[in-house]
Amino acid sequence: MSMTIGLAGKPNAGKSTFFKSATMADVEIASYPFTTIHANHGVAYVQTPCPCTEREQRCGKCKDGIRYVAIDIIDVAGLVPDAHKGKGLGNSFLDDLRQAQAIIHVVDASASTDAEGNPIDPGSGNPAADIEFLDYELEMWMFEILNRNWAKLSRKIKAENIKIEEAVADQLSGAGVTIEHANYALHGTNLYAVEPTKWSEEDMVRLCRLIRKDSKPMIIAANKFDSMDKGHIPLVEAEGRTVIPTSAAAELALKSASKAGLIHYTPGASSFEVIAPLNPAQEKGLLAVKNLIEKHGSTGVQECIDHAVFKLLDMIVVYPVEDEGKWTNKTGDMLPDALLMKKGSGCRDMAYRIHTEIGDKFLYAVDARTKMRLADKHELKTGDIIKIVSTAK
Repeated sequence: MSMTIGLAGKPNAGKSTFFKSATMADVEIASYPFTTIHANHGVAYVQTPCPCTEREQRCGKCKDGIRYVAIDIIDVAGLVPDAHKGKGLGNSFLDDLRQAQAIIHVVDASASTDAEGNPIDPGSGNPAADIEFLDYELEMWMFEILNRNWAKLSRKIKAENIKIEEAVADQLSGAGVTIEHANYALHGTNLYAVEPTKWSEEDMVRLCRLIRKDSKPMIIAANKFDSMDKGHIPLVEAEGRTVIPTSAAAELALKSASKAGLIHYTPGASSFEVIAPLNPAQEKGLLAVKNLIEKHGSTGVQECIDHAVFKLLDMIVVYPVEDEGKWTNKTGDMLPDALLMKKGSGCRDMAYRIHTEIGDKFLYAVDARTKMRLADKHELKTGDIIKIVSTAK
């Protein structure tokens, strides 16, 4: 499936630095609001252990036993209060965020920016309020879409006996909302028991709040934790939300040094190895980063990406092969593909992921490790190596 993670947050929180550190794309970074005017699209990678380490032969598609699986990531325009009313670059932000299945909310945990994203004295801002206002803007964005022509639509629902979850999902389809999201929220708010023509605006806001939580799950990247170490505010708290301290600037420094051949660094690691001579400035900068990641365990950037995909979206990684003995495709490539699939997916789901005709003409699957036949609804688990047997040509 196409996987898109959105980077959201107010201007100057470090979104573009986070994006560049995750993708190594060439983007503009500056300490003033609205550096990002148009969304930046790039490719980042989640990490998973590669099954080839179980064998003497290596697949050639992993690095040090780690498989990197590509996902799309989008750095959207900075968000300011009342973006849903078009303030700042709000309309652009919300339009771009439609594509995201999950959101990494980059928050300036050093509290060195105001609500509009302007630089202020470190420690004088309010990161907790930044978290709340993004939730609010997304909820009000959905509410305004749903509320548009609702009086007319609610009468049509009643007159034509349309399923309410289908009507809600259709109205919000442009925001990436499905029938499953609508059904979850309708049950959670008990609005199935209320005639749609009698819904109040408060009812609809409550509905959109649950739809937002289900359709746009979110993790907090408490960015600039390197500044927090200098005595600024403690790590922001977000009730019921995972908060990961990050230093996108440190990650970017490590990626850049690795790209230049100065160090050996695995994203997400708590250390790195110097492999080339450093000048005094490089040595000083990398020493500071070394002390930082040893203290915190990592820069947090890779942890955020992995958490968004594997925890928020509940994805697994599976490997399709055509030769279950050698774990290869027809041309002899070992473990040629790594597929991200929703946890709970079955073998036929995997067949459809490969090709529609293969799914339509599915016979059975084979577990490449055990050589056992698997039925169409056999639930896959992460790391499975599967051969699909189909009558498709």
